[in-house]
Amino acid sequence: MSILTRAADIVGAAHLLTDTADTAAYTTDWRQRFHGRPLAVALPATTGQVAALVQLSRDTGTPLVPQGGNTGTVGGATPDASGRALVIALRRMNAIRAVDRDNATVTAEAGCTLAEVQAAAAGHGLLYPLSLASEGSCQIGGNLAANAGGLAVLRYGNTRELTLGIEAVLPDGQVIHALKGLRKNNSGFDAKQLFIGTEGIFGIITAATLKLYPQPNARATALVGIDSPAAAVALLHELHDRFGDRLTTFELISGQCLSLVAHHVPEVRLPFDCAWSVLFELSDGGEQAALDAQLFDWLDGRDAFVDAVLAQSGRERRELWRLREEISEAQRRDGPSIKHDIAVPVSAIPAFLDSCGRQLETAFPGCRIVTFGHLGDGNLHYNISHTRPGNAALFDDEQRVNEIVFSCAYAFDGTLSAEHGVGQLRRHWLARFHDPASMSLMRTLKTALDPAGLMNPGKLL
Repeated sequence: MSILTRAADIVGAAHLLTDTADTAAYTTDWRQRFHGRPLAVALPATTGQVAALVQLSRDTGTPLVPQGGNTGTVGGATPDASGRALVIALRRMNAIRAVDRDNATVTAEAGCTLAEVQAAAAGHGLLYPLSLASEGSCQIGGNLAANAGGLAVLRYGNTRELTLGIEAVLPDGQVIHALKGLRKNNSGFDAKQLFIGTEGIFGIITAATLKLYPQPNARATALVGIDSPAAAVALLHELHDRFGDRLTTFELISGQCLSLVAHHVPEVRLPFDCAWSVLFELSDGGEQAALDAQLFDWLDGRDAFVDAVLAQSGRERRELWRLREEISEAQRRDGPSIKHDIAVPVSAIPAFLDSCGRQLETAFPGCRIVTFGHLGDGNLHYNISHTRPGNAALFDDEQRVNEIVFSCAYAFDGTLSAEHGVGQLRRHWLARFHDPASMSLMRTLKTALDPAGLMNPGKLL
């Protein structure tokens, strides 16, 4: 029997896509930087079917590429152009298996969208706090494989910290059943850590048990104008001292970002014009009026701010958040840019921005640096574009741009990938900058578990 016949027997002929028109949506990454050609796209509906496909892969030497909502930015779920790889798309595995309100957990299959998990939690009066712009289409399996971060990491942690248990298929077809919703389990190796943030190179996640939290009753949101990143770091510490873990998000936004939004999204109104801004939000289970009053009292009369706006309604809160959410779209409309997803210790952010900015300006005079991101957890989206046609050399030497940014990040004990993953885009940079012993350990594990190199080949390693 052919590989395709056997795969169709496993998932059903209607759920094995082979025509180019049917597979097109699975062959290109979200940013359209990577393009591939699969042997076929399989749509399994059960963990047993995934395991059977993995066993078929092992029997026939067929590479496998697991894929969730295909919203990644580094080509981590895109097949190569060989036409040999079988894409396993998990969208049919979209059941909420259980919500345990007393244990504050939800068990969801890998193909559930983030929005579906959020809704399942909300239906029981609870919160799943992972929050991403792509939450309507990104899937839980992909969130785990990339260790997604998002807006609420400051308070709740990233996906790794929200995950209590995993079900996954190993490269030999065995299924790991580790979905216990335990916050304490000191019984040896924590198998779930092998799959979180490793982009499918050690196996395919099929379900997960995730932490839930009380649903906040009140949210207080403010946009504050400041004169420097150092002032932002000082503000972060002051807010933590005053409000503790009620500080949920803390976003740094450069004036360049807001200028782009104002230019390309004219229906958005800027409340003020500053070199830097911070958008932050408090949340708790108390009364809205009380939280608003506490934040207003804290803001009132402070002389550390150039300006400040406190949302007085849900509509105003949405308007403030739209300023942050439209940055990526404004950049897209403005033209190409070289994007980075770096992280450094929060204390090092001002020095990183100063040092990296000076190096880039020296190498590419007149380049434009668009900086925004999750300063509260040290993660910045650090994007560079040229400002005039004569400076197009910036894009002729993208490698040099990346070298400057990544070298600077590692000089400050940082990383080249905070929340977007490595995939194909940053694979060779990881080999250059990452700790050699850690790389060696990862390769040893890969060889031991997947000696034929069939699980998501060409990604991460």
